[in-house]
Parts: sequence; C-alpha cells; structure tokens
Amino acid sequence: MTRKIIIGSRESRLAVIQSEMVQQYIQRSHPELTVEILTMKTAGDKILNQPLEKIGGKGLFVKELDAALLDGRSDLSVHSLKDVPMELPKELPLIAYSAREDVRDALILPEGVNELDFSKPVGCSSRRRMLQFARLYPQATFAPIRGNVQTRLKKLDSGEYCATILAAAGLKRLRLTHRINRYFTTEEMIPAAGQGILAVQGRAGEDYGFLAGYSDAEAAACAQAERAFVRALGGNCSTPVAAYARVILNSASDTETLADLHMDLPVDLSVGLSSDLGVNSKSGLAASASRQGTDGVEKPGLKDSRALRLDVFYFDDATGKSYWDGAAGSMDHPAELGESLAGRIKERIL
Repeated sequence: MTRKIIIGSRESRLAVIQSEMVQQYIQRSHPELTVEILTMKTAGDKILNQPLEKIGGKGLFVKELDAALLDGRSDLSVHSLKDVPMELPKELPLIAYSAREDVRDALILPEGVNELDFSKPVGCSSRRRMLQFARLYPQATFAPIRGNVQTRLKKLDSGEYCATILAAAGLKRLRLTHRINRYFTTEEMIPAAGQGILAVQGRAGEDYGFLAGYSDAEAAACAQAERAFVRALGGNCSTPVAAYARVILNSASDTETLADLHMDLPVDLSVGLSSDLGVNSKSGLAASASRQGTDGVEKPGLKDSRALRLDVFYFDDATGKSYWDGAAGSMDHPAELGESLAGRIKERIL
C-alpha cells in the first residue's frame, strides 16, 4: 500500500510554492510515496486591519497548521522560518531546514516609479526594518502594511505608499525580482532570524527519514544561532531584533578569539558595538591566509575549520538605544553563540 504524506500549508501563493518545493523533493527522492498539499487560511491571513502584536503575533500564522498536525490531518508543515514563533510545542518540533535562499531585504517601489518620494510613507509594519531603514533614510516616515506579497504590492501600486520592504527570498520564489528597486546589504539591514530558510515542522516521535537528504546542515546551524539570540532576549513579532549567521572559514589556534566585524554606524546608533574580540577580519579568510606560508601549507599547531559568524541588532524600548554586536563561534554549538551575544547585549543595557 502506497504511503501518503500530507503537507499542511497556508493558502498564499508563496506558501504553496514553498510547500511544493518540499513536495517535489520528497517525490524525487522517494517515488514510492504519494505527497499531497492541504491548504488552509490562518487567522493571521484573515485579520489584516490590525497590527500583529495586537491580535496574537506570528503564532496566528501557524495555529491552524499546528492543529492539523496534532489531529493527523497533515503529516508535516512548511513555514518561512522567519515567521515561526520562537517558542514551539514540544510535540511539534522543527525537523528539517532548507538551504538558505537570498537572505537580504529588498526595496520595492510602485510600478513604473524609479525614485523614492518621501511625501508618502513607506509601507512597513516591521520595527526591525523601520529602524534600520531610518538610519539610511532619516527623512522617511512609515505606515502599517499587512497581507501577503501580492496584497502588499497591490496596495503599493495603488499609491498609498512610496515604497515597501520585502524579503528577497520570497520575491525570488514568486519570480517577482523585476519589482526589486535595490537590495539592502546585510550590513545596511541585518535580516530577521531565519530569513531565507524554509522550516519543516512535524510530530515528535515520528519517522521522517524521507527528509534526511533535504535538511541543510549549514542552514540549520545558522538558524539555531539566530533563533537562540532572539529567544534569549525574549523577542517576539513586535520586537525590533535582527540576527544573521553565516559559515566562515576559521583558521585559528584553540585559544585565539575570532575577529569582530565593525560596521560603519553613526555614533548615536552604535551603542554597545563590541570592540573586545581581538583582531579585525570581516570573514576569517584573511586570518586563514596569514597562517599559511607562501606555498599554502598550514603552519604547525594551527588548524583550518568552519565556524559560525553571527551579527545582531537589537533596539531596547526602555532606553531608546540601538545595539549592534557580532562574534564567531563553533559550528557544533550554534545556540551557545546566540545566547552569548544576547548576554552581552543585556550587560550593555544594564
């Protein structure tokens, strides 16, 4: 008897495309399985006239999907990881992470418009994006915008806003890159934790061996570091917090501290920026070169390995100050890296 796998998905076009990506992987890798997608409209999709934080946060986008998993109507759910709440039921763990798509945020202008017109607000409901955008464009004002990508583009093109900001990953998956006016570098705008990664959620204790080749180890480590940072700060859908981890080449002795990345920031916005991590290197590649002879042979007593680099941003409402920080750590303990950076931010706030 053919085993059937049911994937739970939100109804939006982007959500379905992302679920289809997982469906296609399973079908290619395990042709003996039948895979179907069950779509449903979540409370977050239905209530578009109120800020998320006032109606229950990002959990509203997964509540119905969680219920379907728990009662057996679906076998797994596919989410944009950046939209997954930090605290999850133990019975519904994240079981796989996709390779990361473009992590950057992108600026979108109305159809046919090529320049920002700050006589109108930027359509944006993310405080993370607003604070970092305002650092680049101090003259900007903002107005809330909700809905799926197509809904937001329709509102933008109707003349309500001068621009909006969206995740490049979603636009690429929707084949809407022609709408992008510019990409923000990860130094200009640190992304949300998990941005660009798809997360597959399942039921604890079940066999998901058919996903063994789908999950990406590097993306998983990055996701765990980023989410640990946000979780340690008590972050939620309304918290202006950002975290971006990436794998770097680390050539270091067992005792050497990895370099901190110092971004060019206005003085009044760089409160808490770390400067105590040793020599400066943006990627670790320069450090690697310095530890090799001209013939490329590694010097005795040193080793090459991969490490995680995590850069973060946090705005503290109580003090009204912005904090940037960054550090590198072991690929084997990504959550510890995120928690350590959160601890440093807390110390600076106090």
